Amino acid sequence: MPLVPSNYSPPLFFRSGHLATIYCGLFRRVNGLVQTRERVILSDEDFLDLDWSQAIGKTNKLVLLLHGLEGDAQRPYITGSAKLFNKNGFDACAINYRGCSGETNKHYRSYHSGATEDLKEIIHHILATKDYTEVYLKGFSLGGNLALKYLGEDNEIPKEIKAAVAVSVPCSLKDTCDQLLSNNNVLYEKRFRKHLIAKLKLKQPKFPHLISDADIKAIKTLRDFDDVYTSKAHNFKDAFDYYDKCSSLQFLPNITVPSLIINAKNDSFLGMDCYPIAETEKNKKLFLQTPTYGGHVGFWGKNNITYTERRALDFFIDN
Repeated sequence: MPLVPSNYSPPLFFRSGHLATIYCGLFRRVNGLVQTRERVILSDEDFLDLDWSQAIGKTNKLVLLLHGLEGDAQRPYITGSAKLFNKNGFDACAINYRGCSGETNKHYRSYHSGATEDLKEIIHHILATKDYTEVYLKGFSLGGNLALKYLGEDNEIPKEIKAAVAVSVPCSLKDTCDQLLSNNNVLYEKRFRKHLIAKLKLKQPKFPHLISDADIKAIKTLRDFDDVYTSKAHNFKDAFDYYDKCSSLQFLPNITVPSLIINAKNDSFLGMDCYPIAETEKNKKLFLQTPTYGGHVGFWGKNNITYTERRALDFFIDN
């Protein structure tokens, strides 16, 4: 399908990509959501924590929410989405990736932009233990890449999965890494790297034969982190091999359920390869919106309901 037009026109403050990104990431608050936690033991004996919130009354509809890099199920973009879906007849299940729920996971490996094996296992767990007949995916940033990769891989997608929305998606991981290493994004890169290294240091005492002090000191950039840890812990040759194999861009032509990508034009994390216009035009199930404003997961909305939250709800109802 061709590009889908957008009518997103926020107040002046939110027209700055950086201000919108920072405000929605650090200062937005969502109150009144009640979540209950379920721990799922995975096939490799590690665990994932799922944070559930319920619609009023019984429903057969579920939205799976996938957070971004170093996020969790309590981030406002997750809780805001869950709250709106709950009010409109959907249960919500927010997945905390390995090591993202406040407790270090058991294995040396953790999560990454292409770890669809964990998503696949959670989906099968839910379908085997719950009564949902309609399941929707909504992912943010890394989580958006994860959702799109899952849908476009050589998977047998369960019939219950009806549609997906992916927000601020790094469709090309190398492209996004290049952007994050630019001077324009130095503060974001430093913040991500700080949190990632802190988690790696928690793993080090358990796995001293796999990561040394010298290895950690060698991490000066996010790409270094992917060279030193992400690639080696998850069976990739190096950072570039990881980026190449896990970028969702190559999987978009194979997506067969209605999927909407919303990537703002002023998202400083995204380079040109993250706006898959050609892929969208060739796949009638794939839709792309590129609002002028929005930053990186920085969309605003009245009554503390963001543009992408309302847009995802409408898209799921329509599909």
